[in-house]
Amino acid sequence: MLDYSYMDIFIPRDLTREAARQLLTEHAEYGQWELARVRVHPDGSRHVRLRRKVMRVRSTL
Repeated sequence: MLDYSYMDIFIPRDLTREAARQLLTEHAEYGQWELARVRVHPDGSRHVRLRRKVMRVRSTL
């Protein structure tokens, strides 16, 4: 069974699309996050949910 860790990011409406793309790209490349959900609100702001797998290590002793 896969477990995921989630991170929510709020992107204000005055942030450009290019800046938002760069922010999400950095999280994906360096933090191993993947896009789980994007909500675009009527005022133009965005709520982004990222997720990544949680590695469970079992003891071999």
